[in-house]
Order: sequence, then structure tokens, then C-alpha cells
Amino acid sequence: MESNPIVPRSQAHLATAPAAISAAIPTIETARLELRGHRREDFADCVALWTDLAVTRFISGRPSTEEEVWARLLRYVGHWAVLGFGYWAVREKGTGRFVGEVGLADFRRAVEPSLNGAPEAGWVLAPWAHGRGLATEAVRAVLAWGGANLGPGRTVCMIDPGNLPSIRVAEKCGYTEFARTTYKGEATILFAAELTA
Repeated sequence: MESNPIVPRSQAHLATAPAAISAAIPTIETARLELRGHRREDFADCVALWTDLAVTRFISGRPSTEEEVWARLLRYVGHWAVLGFGYWAVREKGTGRFVGEVGLADFRRAVEPSLNGAPEAGWVLAPWAHGRGLATEAVRAVLAWGGANLGPGRTVCMIDPGNLPSIRVAEKCGYTEFARTTYKGEATILFAAELTA
């Protein structure tokens, strides 16, 4: 039996496929920020973000590995391709400095009470951007986009009870607490807000 050697495919598809998906992700501009789809060149900034314990303290309790960050970036792009919504990479207008990530997702979390497929808002910012109102600005822009593009409906978010700055952002963006529960053995608060068209 003759073996079939593995012949490498052309690398040309690597340049066109991501560009096509990225082009389909809308760009949102606010007074200070640009929100756009994640790109391969964002990876180093994403690694710096997700390996910082100050960032992950209330999310996973530990810094992420590069492998986990790469999987997260691909999951963001997959959300857009499959669901038509997802996360944006956030950069400061003018400087282009990486601020963080914000968006809507459906993570199919095994949590009670169930989130029932409602888009889940999330935000994570680099430490330099904390306390400047950038999270509130970005989340409000995402919710306005969601209302205009997904129509009216419920959105949710999950926040560690100790993450008081994130709770303040949620409240400023119209979220109200509807349950206290656990997720993966850790206490969490569930919030809900309505998207309006």
C-alpha cells in the first residue's frame, strides 16, 4: 500500500479568511475608544491582559496561560461567525493603546438560575485603564449596538461579589441584581438589563 505524503497547503488562505471575518465585525467608536474585531496581531496584548493577576483575580483567580488566551481569542471570533455578536478588542482612540475586551456572548454556562441563552455582557480592562470610566463607556456602546442590531430583549452579566468596580459599571449601564448563586464552586451575582431598540 502506497502512503500519501502530507503536502502543505498554501498559506494564502491564512491572510484572507481572518480578514473576511474581521471585516464582518462592526467597528464602534465612542468619544475615547475604538471597538473592533480581534485580530491575530492583538494576541500579545491579550496575553499581557489575561496573564495579569490584577485582571484575572475576580474572573478565574489565576493568570491564564498563552494556550488559554489563544483559545479565548478564537472563541471571540467564533461567536461572531456563528451567532452574529461577540467581543470586541478595545483600543484608545488617538494612541491605539490596548484598553481591553468587551462584548456580548453566549457561553452556555451551567449556572442556576439558567441564563436561558440571553446574551451575556462582559468586560475586562488592562490595569492602566481602571478607574477612568472607560469600561462604562465601552459597555454602554456595546449595549446600544445590541439594542440596534439584536432588538429588544434581556441581557445578563455575572460578577464576583468582591469586584465592586465591576458591579458599579454594571449598575451605571442599567443592570440590576436578580440572583446570588455559585458558578464553578465560587460565589457570583447575576445581573440583568433590557436591550432597547
